[in-house]
Amino acid sequence: MNTERQPDQIDVARLAGVSVGSVSTAINRPDLVSEAMRRRVQAAIDELGYVPNRSAATLRRGGASRVLGLIIPEVTNAFYAAIADAVVDAADQHNYAVSLCVTHEDPARERRHFELLAQQRAAGALVVPINPEAERLAMLRSIGTHIVLVDRLIDTAQGCSVAVDDVHGGRLAVEHLLSTPGTGVTLINSHHSITQCRDRYEGSLAALRDAGRAEGELVEIIVDEMTVEAGIAAAEQIIASGAPRRIFCINDQLATGVLEGLSRHGVSAPRDARVIGYGDLGLDGRHALSTIGQPKQSMGLDAVELLLDELDDGSHHVHSAKVIAPQLIARESTASIGSR
Repeated sequence: MNTERQPDQIDVARLAGVSVGSVSTAINRPDLVSEAMRRRVQAAIDELGYVPNRSAATLRRGGASRVLGLIIPEVTNAFYAAIADAVVDAADQHNYAVSLCVTHEDPARERRHFELLAQQRAAGALVVPINPEAERLAMLRSIGTHIVLVDRLIDTAQGCSVAVDDVHGGRLAVEHLLSTPGTGVTLINSHHSITQCRDRYEGSLAALRDAGRAEGELVEIIVDEMTVEAGIAAAEQIIASGAPRRIFCINDQLATGVLEGLSRHGVSAPRDARVIGYGDLGLDGRHALSTIGQPKQSMGLDAVELLLDELDDGSHHVHSAKVIAPQLIARESTASIGSR
């Protein structure tokens, strides 16, 4: 257990070089202090990770409302939009409203969302966290709300979570490609510091090993952003390097870009290449993209159920981690036509 003392207003005052009273006023009555003072106090709060006590106090005074928070990195991503839709439906069935919060991968904004949810006496929050490390989760919980992680698995000692088995998903994708004509597999991936990217890579290697193939048959192309534009650029690398044209893209956006990039060179799927994505987001109607389906509806429903169970059970609640199996959805883009 992390017993390190949490920073308080004295620490903030010391770092900001102001009085404790000034810190309290800047937090509770910011209209009574100068802009320079507010900026200085806020900078110290951000550096220390201090959580103003007013948020937790609000919960203790008033009890919880019929509001659930949903905190996601972005709202325009079809994957998160589908989860949000499922969460809203499930919450409505239990007579809860949903407050949507978008972080844009900004830790300070993420913390402010938690503070606002606590001030609104939200019953709990469903969170796709920027950083699921135990220390950060403990800090967010200290604000005063129950948390269930979505699309991230954590140790049950830290709380409840629900996610797709991405190792299995990577295995399914490469197993499918190996069943089509060709040699080797190209994986269009992002950095392994991202849990899902690492897990799908490990699943890809497992599929090769299970098939008696050498791990060296997997050619990995790393992209900084998992977008259509990055997929187009990756297709250029495949054409230029002669990488295998049995291609597993870590998400559907990349796969859509790869198909577009290949087509610019007269390479089409499934005649000249086979391409599979991940997510089943319905982004590309022209190529009937094969993909690994993530049960987004189930993920949202299960997350709400876990949170409501925690609220109902109170101190008797036992945390759990729900792992959902993905499924192969084979379409035209990996049909066994032609070879390479």
